[in-house]
Amino acid sequence: MDHMIEGVLKFRSEIFPQRKALFEELSTGQSPEVLMITCADSRVDPGLVTQSQPGELFTCRNAGNIVPPWSRADESNTASIEYAVTVLGVSEIVVCGHSDCGAMKGALAPESVAALPQVAGWLENSRAAVAAARSRHPDLEGEALLRAVTEENVLLQLQHLRTHPAVAAVLASGKVRLHGWIYDIGAGDILAHNPDTGRFESLTAISAAAA
Repeated sequence: MDHMIEGVLKFRSEIFPQRKALFEELSTGQSPEVLMITCADSRVDPGLVTQSQPGELFTCRNAGNIVPPWSRADESNTASIEYAVTVLGVSEIVVCGHSDCGAMKGALAPESVAALPQVAGWLENSRAAVAAARSRHPDLEGEALLRAVTEENVLLQLQHLRTHPAVAAVLASGKVRLHGWIYDIGAGDILAHNPDTGRFESLTAISAAAA
């Protein structure tokens, strides 16, 4: 905890004074453009990776960047998504998975989380991603299979998002766009799903090609 306390003190004495005007503006409300649904993994820092300023991202985090299909029983995720699109009026929704995801490892090997009933139940929301990855890529194993499951999981959660009434409404009116991303921790890059090719492609490469 010591380094966290030191960080708070540094923020208060150095960072906050430099950006006081921004924090004063944010103290009365927020108007983020993006809802980012990503993993709770400690290695994933959405603000750092996207270089976003405070107030620009409305972030929902959980194990496996999962969005269960709409249900009144899933109050936390549903409420956050509903609030983001209906009240805050976000115009972009990103589901962002990442490399070496422990949740996806658990989804691939359910026996590994058998002693964690809540985790096992939660990962049932990714079962279809595992099935799809194994069907599309029957010869893959190890890291390659994990990567395929991670990609399929992002696409699956985007499908689940469309079952949420609040999201369905803004999609129908063209007010929101959906994006599927994967953060490659070791490479420091984002891979974005391209609906035209069906592939996850490097944002760095795409930007370089467009320049």
